[in-house]
Amino acid sequence: MITKKKKVAFHTLGCKLNFAETSTISRSFPEEQFEKVPTGKKADVYIINTCSVTDVADRKCRQAIKKFINQSPDAFIAVVGCYAQLKPQEILSIPGVDLVLGTNEKFDVAGYLTSLEKKKKGEIHSCDLSSSQIFNPSYSIGDRTRSFLKVQDGCDYGCSYCTIPMARGASKNPDIKTLINEAAGIAAGGVREIVLTGVNTGDFGKSTGDTFYTLLNELVKVNGIKRYRISSIEPNLLTDEIIDLAAINTKILSHFHLPLQSGSNRILRLMRRRYKREVFADRVNRIREALPLAGIGADVIVGFPGETEAEFQETLSFLEGIPLSYLHVFTYSERPGTLAAEMPGKINHIEKEFRSKKLIALSGSKHLEFLKLNSGHNDSVLFEKTKSSGMIAGYTGNYIRVEYPWQRNLSGQIKKVLLKDISYDGRMNIDLLD
Repeated sequence: MITKKKKVAFHTLGCKLNFAETSTISRSFPEEQFEKVPTGKKADVYIINTCSVTDVADRKCRQAIKKFINQSPDAFIAVVGCYAQLKPQEILSIPGVDLVLGTNEKFDVAGYLTSLEKKKKGEIHSCDLSSSQIFNPSYSIGDRTRSFLKVQDGCDYGCSYCTIPMARGASKNPDIKTLINEAAGIAAGGVREIVLTGVNTGDFGKSTGDTFYTLLNELVKVNGIKRYRISSIEPNLLTDEIIDLAAINTKILSHFHLPLQSGSNRILRLMRRRYKREVFADRVNRIREALPLAGIGADVIVGFPGETEAEFQETLSFLEGIPLSYLHVFTYSERPGTLAAEMPGKINHIEKEFRSKKLIALSGSKHLEFLKLNSGHNDSVLFEKTKSSGMIAGYTGNYIRVEYPWQRNLSGQIKKVLLKDISYDGRMNIDLLD
């Protein structure tokens, strides 16, 4: 007798690390029992991998849960990940949720579903972080042009505004050999670019006595992988030797994303960041010296408790004066259980939005300046696998998005290009050179 397969859909919210983990979780579902379907279709099971970095992230998670419950009222709804770790009871209070699993337990969600009868009313949940030093290897493959490879998890920094250590535990990583084997497996699947992800990527090696630089040195030896992109790295962990390696080895892409958070040293101290703004500026300038056309992005938080108008202007002036390519701007979001949540000097919503818009405008002008700087230069582009409005898009090594009239043979390929001019939507037009 042939048993009908259950349809299972996977939905991911949040960071690249979550995408790597969702892909890994999906591969744990036995193909003889489950058929994977897009989230837009009705399914028997929905796995929602959640984020909880801000209150907006929490709200998006709740919206996604309710959307899938309404879409398929009889489906089994499993909510997993960071939001599930931090607020399991809040999730279980949503009618229709069946299973809640935290950041460690989520990797066993297939086991829960294959061994248990379907239950409603959310009787089962498990969010134990006692095994927080367990590293669950993860990488994505098959669902995107590039692969996300998890090299590190957890964080020991204890920033005053952040719940990630509560959600993911202490810093941890696998040994280099494990990651080399995973990269080789990704290469065998035809992927040519790997994005190295983690909660605090530069902290790699803390639990094995290695360093991130040593890992990079070994990864570039893997046959088949042409490009490695560092998703984000703390400025105090970005060493000269990492920058120099990127300057001499074309496999390490000239794209760096550095969390700044504030251009005021007093606010950085309140945030419990482990550097001063002078360290950040030094790293940016060091990158520019070694790689003049490197893409350099930064995270900035506006409206942190106690941030005065003068300190915001200090941040604005600081950012205006350093050669960044773009900014990711976040309005401060109060997270329960953090030190910042108890700090005085809360900034009202209107003022936070005003400050945010100023930095977003600065980001736009910085990015336009960066595109102009790159006009007339050659680079290589990894083209996406999808077609949009008759065009194919892709990214240069230094993270400039380009577009070109659709050609199927370009899909998933790395090609040399000439960066010409800027399109109306902020991308760059190109000529193919090979």
